[in-house]
Amino acid sequence: MSLILASASPRRMELLLYITENFIAFPAKVEENIPDDIPVLSASEYLSEIKANAVFEKFPDDVIIGCDTTVVCEDKILGKPENFNQCIEYMHMLSGKTHQVVTGCTIISKEKKLSFSVVTDVTFRNLSGEEIINYASTKEPYDKAGGYGIQGKGCLLVEKINGDYFNVVGLPVSRLCQELKKFNI
Repeated sequence: MSLILASASPRRMELLLYITENFIAFPAKVEENIPDDIPVLSASEYLSEIKANAVFEKFPDDVIIGCDTTVVCEDKILGKPENFNQCIEYMHMLSGKTHQVVTGCTIISKEKKLSFSVVTDVTFRNLSGEEIINYASTKEPYDKAGGYGIQGKGCLLVEKINGDYFNVVGLPVSRLCQELKKFNI
């Protein structure tokens, strides 16, 4: 029986190494559409289950971890910015405010399925227009939910966090470790 991370995220793979070196990364190829009746704070968990289920269909004898991270500001999910202008818009929305980073995880084996979410509050300091443009001009924001990476230059935008730092990076390591024990991992 193998442990399979249903993700191609280098950040998630690096963080999972804190728990175990014995895993395989196999990205889930799924549509990430969220039905209208799913509350924004539940969207990550919903998507994590879809990803885990898709990989479990290919590897039914293994333990699968599906994950998804969303950034929620003013009851709106901020995905990966599609372009410079959307990144600027996101930075203005986040500037001087507290938002939530939610990572949903689903673990599936033949015996059981378990899903959970971890929420971390992140507060951005008030950003100047120049700071926003400078950050949006880097390559960093465009492959990250909410348009920033706290583990990179995005740390310069953050005033404080309340909760699990690694959750903001993309994997709630401590909670995931505890839940994997229920699967004998």
